[in-house]
Amino acid sequence: MTNKNLHSNKKHNPPFLLKPDAKDYLWGGNRLNDDFAKGIELSPLAETWECSVHPDGLSVVASGEFQGMTLAELLKEHREFLGSHSEKKGELPILIKLIDAKKNLSVQVHPDDEYAMKYENGQSGKTEMWYVMDCEENTELVYGLLHDTDKELLRESISKGTIERLLQKVPVRKDDVFFIEAGTIHAIGAGALIAEIQENSNLTYRLYDYNRVDRNGIKRELHVEKALEAADLTSSAGPVQPLRVLKYRQGCASELLCRCRYFEVYRMLVNTERCRKLVGYQADSTSFRVLLCIGGCGSMVWQDNGTLNFFKGDCVFVPAESVKFRIHGKAEFLDIRG
Repeated sequence: MTNKNLHSNKKHNPPFLLKPDAKDYLWGGNRLNDDFAKGIELSPLAETWECSVHPDGLSVVASGEFQGMTLAELLKEHREFLGSHSEKKGELPILIKLIDAKKNLSVQVHPDDEYAMKYENGQSGKTEMWYVMDCEENTELVYGLLHDTDKELLRESISKGTIERLLQKVPVRKDDVFFIEAGTIHAIGAGALIAEIQENSNLTYRLYDYNRVDRNGIKRELHVEKALEAADLTSSAGPVQPLRVLKYRQGCASELLCRCRYFEVYRMLVNTERCRKLVGYQADSTSFRVLLCIGGCGSMVWQDNGTLNFFKGDCVFVPAESVKFRIHGKAEFLDIRG
């Protein structure tokens, strides 16, 4: 068989839904069930890991030919779905979550790749981005330090319970974007409903947890010494919202929210109510894409009567070199690329 024939027989795979793993951390609420109809029997429901191959929370294929497989199993068998990422580590490089913070999250820090590689058995570090889907009126987040600090001062402030005096707190508004580079001391504040895009990592070092106890009356573990080693202890400039420019085409508008070495994230608005030509979409050979529906609903359609209905809260994986499909409906997505 010639190379030409091999190429012509290449299969272009359709998009498919993912079912998330879920976490009941003590700071969570109920909005992921109430607002996104997750139907998950956990209370509180703090996080859903929408697109994950991490062993601490595996998402599962929920539609199509591979339904029932974990995403990790599927991508191990079909590395071509990753595009050029299959030539690197051979694994999905990102993890996508929905987070409902009814209470404050712990004050924490994530290591960078170099630290994690050296001290955490070759794992990835954790740089992340937050998109604020909704928040209460006075919601804040912790973003770095107000002033340059040293390890001894920070260690002493933790032991005395005065660390909050050192933290930079920033007001949060719906539709805000925050880029949290590894090493940044941070915390999501009570009242925030967040979509988080991050490296494929679950390394979190807690500095302070408000002396809370879990359902068994036990304080959660702190990781002060590791956190002090991994943290940037210089003062942080206040976060600046990215310049965002909506680009329009028929039935669709999109804007870049974040681009870093680990991922790109766009916000995409689809409205085909008055559009006879539906919005076309395809992932090319360079990368997979993930469409996280954060509002509205609709359908994706492709040749041979292929159809995938989606609703608010659904996460759709689009393999590299996917089949060309069209989107119909009125919806808002985060369009995430590795």
